[in-house]
Amino acid sequence: MKTWKKIGLVLLFILIVCCIWLYPKYKMVNLTMHLFDEDKIVTNFRSFDSIWPVSVLEAPSNKHIYSEGTPLNLPESFQFEGKDYNIQNFIEDSWTTGLLVIQNDSIVYENYYLGNTESTRNISWSMAKSFISALTGIAIEEGHINSIEEYVEVYVPELKGTAYEGVRIKDVLQMSTGVKFNEDYADFFSDINRWGRGFAMGNSQDKFAATLEREVEPGTVCHYVSINTHVLGMILKRATGKTITEYMQDKLYNPLGMEYDGYWLLDGTNMEMVLGGLNLTLRDYAKAGSLFLHHGFLNGKQIVSEDWVKASTTPDAPHVQPGNEFGYGYQWWIPKSEQGEYMAMGVYGQYIYINPTTKTVIVKLSANPKYNESSYVPSSDFSTLEFFRAIALPFQENEKDEDLISIVE
Repeated sequence: MKTWKKIGLVLLFILIVCCIWLYPKYKMVNLTMHLFDEDKIVTNFRSFDSIWPVSVLEAPSNKHIYSEGTPLNLPESFQFEGKDYNIQNFIEDSWTTGLLVIQNDSIVYENYYLGNTESTRNISWSMAKSFISALTGIAIEEGHINSIEEYVEVYVPELKGTAYEGVRIKDVLQMSTGVKFNEDYADFFSDINRWGRGFAMGNSQDKFAATLEREVEPGTVCHYVSINTHVLGMILKRATGKTITEYMQDKLYNPLGMEYDGYWLLDGTNMEMVLGGLNLTLRDYAKAGSLFLHHGFLNGKQIVSEDWVKASTTPDAPHVQPGNEFGYGYQWWIPKSEQGEYMAMGVYGQYIYINPTTKTVIVKLSANPKYNESSYVPSSDFSTLEFFRAIALPFQENEKDEDLISIVE
């Protein structure tokens, strides 16, 4: 009888240990399964560090604080596809959690919604890709990466024999790897959702990237594959000898003078979720926009080379040109425009909009549970673009007036 009691106690101990080990994974999987539920999405988007392992980006002592400009009254409405939309209704209907307008380097509009505040760190989703692009440009400038014409396997030899062998770094930057991938968030069985469930279980993103297959010739078709950005992260990590967090802390976070601590989500191998796991405040996202608006120069320093900023935001091949759809640069979205606009975009309504003509940066964070409803206008990237243009347009007129005054003087 004593033997059976001992066996029972051992089994109970093993069960308790297993439960302790599995519970964090259960919490992450459960969060993933209910991440976009209407009654949870807002809280989830600002609470990842309470569930997930993270690596912290520490706010430097030399913070860049935006000055306060003349307060902006948002326009009453904007037009999209021949219809008028009330701006305040659009803000509400797209589940906006933060909206910031920077004009000539000053804050002219800042508002928070649905419980977010100035210090709330919100998930970037794919806006993170534009930060990774900037880090890639810095790594090239510093000589860690020789050229974007090099093949992926030069820096990540474990991807030999996979869909990424023979793919140029430039093709990865331009989402033109030829990799077969389904990025449909509404499809439970899509590749992006398979990846998401694996990430929640702590699986290696490196190993997932190695499983993907080739569909078309690299450098010929722009097809959005989030894992491409993970491959850029693998290249950066190998080339610099630093984690993404360490390299970003030194090369972007400190020089930009971020106001608050930020963080990256980590997988089970402690690799950052570079394709969309950055969490920053509204104002700190804006600093990336200000950096690119000023051609890579901010706070008295050339942080990213001017050539890289130009190349990143200029589609240079037929298959990445804007038309009925957005064009694509080096991890930046390029709309058809006469004003040189470009955007960082993330699913469920995350945007950094930059208009070099009007000198405007707009950041919009959201938690839109209707994002996958294609007929729902507030979920459209194109309606949001027109929303941004309606805000920026008056500044274009102001710039013209100032130019006229300077000519007269």
